[in-house]
Amino acid sequence: RAVPPRPEGRGIPRKMMKWKLLGQAPRYHGFFKVDACHLRHETYRGEEIEITRELFHRGDAVAVLLYDPGKDRVVLIEQFRIGAIREDNPWMLETVAGMVEDGESVTDVARRECEEEAGVKVHSFETVHSFYSSPGGCTEKIHILCALINSDGLGGIHGLEDEGEDIKVQVYDYAEVHDLLASGRICAAIPLIALQWLALNRKRLQVESIVM
Repeated sequence: RAVPPRPEGRGIPRKMMKWKLLGQAPRYHGFFKVDACHLRHETYRGEEIEITRELFHRGDAVAVLLYDPGKDRVVLIEQFRIGAIREDNPWMLETVAGMVEDGESVTDVARRECEEEAGVKVHSFETVHSFYSSPGGCTEKIHILCALINSDGLGGIHGLEDEGEDIKVQVYDYAEVHDLLASGRICAAIPLIALQWLALNRKRLQVESIVM
């Protein structure tokens, strides 16, 4: 019979479970890296088990939701995505995003990607959330930020040619974004999470932009 874990109340720290990495062997090292990890960890029953899991090293990423509170507009980008080739249309609507490189902070990446992918300079950001994209086998942690911008004049094709980027910048009224969500046209995890956050914070952002 399965023994459910004890519920943890708000503010009560989790029990620190014991674990140890026993070995790590490379399986693939290219643009990405995959290792086979042999480890031992404590179970909820108080025992210990040994398991082997393949680990996809993806690195940290930063995504930026571009929102114009004065005109109630959202700026999204569209580009070809290899992970979506099972779809009839593998061009995905997403937020600006990029990988964290050595020595960069989250805001460093956010500023760089906003300029490279959307042609907009941003100086301040609000933290939305940080989360693991697929912790069952991938190290990637994604940091979502929101930037308040003036969307006038934004659009066109952007991206770095030497990195094969072909990015279309599009400005949508918030009502249009709602329709894109409802129709399933926006179907990547990052913009879904970012836009859900915007739905909860949109009015606050509009009020704060007037005060500023």
